Amino acid sequence: MSAPTVGQRPTRQRSALVQALANCCDFVSAQDLHARMTGDGTRIGLTTVYRALRALEAAGEVDVAQAAAGERLYRWRPGTGHRHYLICRACGFNRPVEAEVVEEWAGRIAADSGFAGVEHIVELTGVCTDCQPATN
Repeated sequence: MSAPTVGQRPTRQRSALVQALANCCDFVSAQDLHARMTGDGTRIGLTTVYRALRALEAAGEVDVAQAAAGERLYRWRPGTGHRHYLICRACGFNRPVEAEVVEEWAGRIAADSGFAGVEHIVELTGVCTDCQPATN
């Protein structure tokens, strides 16, 4: 776990944000992260949270997902390379999924097209077993 590196100097607030994000086991919105931090006594502005999350995203240190309402959700990236997740549309529960086939496909598309620096976003959403209505 490191401090934001893209155009931001390390501060106590940013270090606290990285720690708070790393302690979240699920994806979290900037507003929810801000509320958690201020609830724990950290003095940090919402604008600072948004800026730090954008810097972490640019540095490739967080995974980002889109909530059903369009809000961006963040999760600390536990290692190198991005991961893909299956996310419950009802409660937000998520779990990483094996997606090597997606990575291979994206690499083939890039090679076949001659494009460089190809990036991709794959979002898998559904309804987890806890949120599914009981069937009789």
